Amino acid sequence: MRILDLQTLLFMFFGGLGIFLFGIKFMGDGLQKVAGERLRDLLDKFTTNPVMGVFAGIFVTVLLQTSTGTTVLTIGLVNAGFMTLKQAIGVIMGANVGTTVTAFIIGIKISAYALPIIAVGAALIFFIKNKKVNNFGQVIFGFGALFYGLELMGDGMRPLRDLQMFTDLTVSMSEMRLLGVLIGTIFTVAVQSSSASIGLLQQLYEQGAMTLQAALPVLFGDNIGTTITAVLASIGASISAKRAALTHVIFNLIGTVIVLLLFIPFYNLVSFLSVELGLSERMQIAFAHGIFNVSNMLIQLPFVAILAIIVTKLIPGEEINIEYKAKHLDPRFIGSSPAIALGQAKQEVLRMAEFSEKGLAEVSHYLVNGQKRHAELAVQFEDAINNLDRKITDYLIQISSRSLSEQDSKLHSVLMDTVRDIERIGDHIENIVELKDYQKTNKVQLTENAIADLQEMCDLTLSTLQEAIQSLEHLDLDMANSVVEKEEQIDKMERKLRKKHIQRVNEGQCSGSAGIIFVDIVSNLERIGDHSVNIAEAVIAEDD
Repeated sequence: MRILDLQTLLFMFFGGLGIFLFGIKFMGDGLQKVAGERLRDLLDKFTTNPVMGVFAGIFVTVLLQTSTGTTVLTIGLVNAGFMTLKQAIGVIMGANVGTTVTAFIIGIKISAYALPIIAVGAALIFFIKNKKVNNFGQVIFGFGALFYGLELMGDGMRPLRDLQMFTDLTVSMSEMRLLGVLIGTIFTVAVQSSSASIGLLQQLYEQGAMTLQAALPVLFGDNIGTTITAVLASIGASISAKRAALTHVIFNLIGTVIVLLLFIPFYNLVSFLSVELGLSERMQIAFAHGIFNVSNMLIQLPFVAILAIIVTKLIPGEEINIEYKAKHLDPRFIGSSPAIALGQAKQEVLRMAEFSEKGLAEVSHYLVNGQKRHAELAVQFEDAINNLDRKITDYLIQISSRSLSEQDSKLHSVLMDTVRDIERIGDHIENIVELKDYQKTNKVQLTENAIADLQEMCDLTLSTLQEAIQSLEHLDLDMANSVVEKEEQIDKMERKLRKKHIQRVNEGQCSGSAGIIFVDIVSNLERIGDHSVNIAEAVIAEDD
C-alpha cells in the first residue's frame, strides 16, 4: 500500500508539474501571438535608459509570463548588438518585477474551475476557424492548465506534511535559512521555472506543510535558480551577452544577501501585511515575492553603471560593437528635401556594404583557422545586413513617392539594386559559415592545398567587393570597370579550383564529402563576386 501511495504521489506531482509548465508556456505563447510579433521591437525602442528598460522588462514579462523568456530574449538582443549592456540590465531588473504577476495569478484560488476553463480554451482552439480567436483560446487553455497542474502538484505533495522527515526539514530551513535558499535554487534549476517552484511553495504553505519562516528562504532561492537558463542561453554568445547573463545572477544574489541580512524586518513586514490585508497563504507568498523583487530593483537601479563595470571586470575582453540600428535614415528629410534623404540613404547603404565586407573577412578567417568567434561575428554581420535591408528599403520606397530629378531617380534605382545585392551577399556569407560548420561537425577533412585555394579565392573575392563598395561611394567609373575585370578572374579561378579539387578527390587526397563542401564554398564565393559586379555595373549604368 505504501508503494502504491508513493507511486500515486510521484505520478501526481510530476504529472502536475508537467501540466503546469505546459500551461505557463502555452499561455505565454498565446499572449505573445495576441500581442503581435512586436516584443523584440518593444525592447529595442523603449530601452533608451535603464529606467525605461525596467518598464519594458515588466511589460514584456507580463505578456510572456516568464522572466526567463524575457531575459533570454534580452540576451539575444545584446548578442545581436541591438541593445547595450546598461540597457539590458534595466530590462533584466524589470523582468524580475514582472514575473511576480504570475505568483499573484496563482494566488487567486480558482482551481475548482480549472477544467471548465480548459474546456472553453479547447473549444476556441478547435471549433472556431479564426486565428485571433484561436490565440485567445490558447491563452485561456494555458491559464486553465496552469491551475489544474498546480492542483495536481499540491494533491501529490499533501501527504508530505504528515512525514516527520519533511517536518524536520522545514524546521531546519527555518533555523538555517541558507539551506532553504539552496533547496529553492536547486529545485528551480531542475524544473527551469521559478513560477513552478513558487507555485509549489504556495501550495505547501497553504496546506500547512511549512511555516512562513521556512518558505521565505526557499522563495529567495527560487529567484537565484531562475538565472541558470539565462546563463545557458549565453553560452557561445558574445561577450556582452555573457555579461548580461552574469548581471542577472549578480542582481539576484545581491538581493538575496540583502534580504537574508534583513530577514527579521522582512518577515515582520510580510506578516503585518498578511494580517492587515487579510491575505490568504498563497497571496502571502505572492506579496513576499513582489516586495522582494520590487525592493531589490529599487535598491540596485541607481547602481546600474557599477553593475556594468563589475561584470566587465569579471568577463574581460574587447567586444566588437555592431550597431544594427540605422544611423542616417531621418524621415524628416523625405518630405522636406528628398535629395538630402537620398544622400542619407546612400550613407546607410555604404554602412550595410561595410558590414558585408567585414562579414566576408570573418568568413575568410573561419575557413582557415576554424575558430568559432569568427563564425559568430560573420553571422552577426549578416543579421545586421538583414536589419538594414528592411529599414533602407522602406526608406527608399517612401522617397520614391516624392518628386525626384532625373539624376536622383538614377541614384535611387542604383541604391535599390545595391541593397538587394548586398543582402544576397550576406546570405552567401551565412551559407559559407554553415558549410564550414558542417565540415567541422562531421569531421570532414580538407587538405592544406584545398584550404590554401579557398584562402586565395576569398582574398580575391574580398578585394573585388571592397572595390565595388568604393566605386559606389565615390561613383568611380575606373574602379567599377576594375571590378568587372576582377569578376572575370573569379570565374576563371572557380573553374580552375573545381578541376584541382576533383583531381584531389580522384587521387584519394580528399573524400567525396570534402569535395562537395569545397565546391559549394567556391560556388558561394563566385556568387558574391557576381553581386559585387552588379553593384559596379549599376554605377556604370548610372554614369551612362
